[in-house]
Amino acid sequence: MTIDRIGGIGGGAWGTALAQTLTLAGRDVVLWAREADTVSDINMRHVNRAFLPGIALDPRLAATGKLEDCASADAILLVCPAQHVRAVTAALASKVRAGQPLIVCAKGVEQATGKLMGDVLAETVPDMTLAVLSGPSFAADVARGLPAALTLACRDERLGRLLAERLGDRQLRLYWSNDIVGVELGGALKNVLAIAAGIVDGKGMGASAHAALVTRGFAEMRRLGHALGARPETLMGLSGLGDLVLTCGSPQSRNMSLGRALGHGESLASVLGARVSVTEGVYTAAAVARLADEKRIEMPITAAVHAVLEGRVSVDDAIAGLMSRPFKAED
Repeated sequence: MTIDRIGGIGGGAWGTALAQTLTLAGRDVVLWAREADTVSDINMRHVNRAFLPGIALDPRLAATGKLEDCASADAILLVCPAQHVRAVTAALASKVRAGQPLIVCAKGVEQATGKLMGDVLAETVPDMTLAVLSGPSFAADVARGLPAALTLACRDERLGRLLAERLGDRQLRLYWSNDIVGVELGGALKNVLAIAAGIVDGKGMGASAHAALVTRGFAEMRRLGHALGARPETLMGLSGLGDLVLTCGSPQSRNMSLGRALGHGESLASVLGARVSVTEGVYTAAAVARLADEKRIEMPITAAVHAVLEGRVSVDDAIAGLMSRPFKAED
């Protein structure tokens, strides 16, 4: 199998950044975008003004508005928002080949069903070969060629190692894993926890509170991971702890910046209304909170974020509720 021609589904910041990196690494890349203006920008001006402004794109990177233009690629990256993965892959299903690698790059849980993206693909394109790419990475950093390291998960070791070799380069280091659930779960949950970390910052609660929030949030990630069959060492790696540290530590994260705005007293509607990019944690919070209830897993930070986003409690009341919980052993 050769992995030289890559299709990218999703012309947002992360999809464009990955497409740019792969093009510079010598791969033949075509990127699908829903927005006609984005397709035109990439093809004619070699920029993506809407989603990745200020970064010049390689002229060899081609964009398209037709899903079928990506279907003949050796591998397809799914970089559309998590809540759109089912619709996009259902439309793509009749166009892909049996066994074709589909690499999930979206970080989220389907709100309507509580399913991870791999489970969604198993229903919409059951004949594909699943892989997942996740880890600590801001799109602008990767697009500029700054160093980053991610995890690529695939149950087929031979294919996983080949994908890691062909999708990575000197500036984008990829580590192979066969723990698909662990890699997916870390990327999804860190978005919810980043909203909480942003609220802590927005309320001016200090570095000590921020550290406590991230640490106890990681405990929640490990609890849910254990229940779903993720390996603990995966969650302690790049796609779990690594991504959590990055996303909770910088307002460059859409999820953390949303949390900061909520902490400052802004409404969820006003923050989302001013954005062109999706803030995945808003949707994943509802799915994970419901999943935790169903499995009777204690995830108080996630539950508090969900309650704030739904408008059932105020930020101040959510914080008070967390701080008044009974004292307990750390483990």
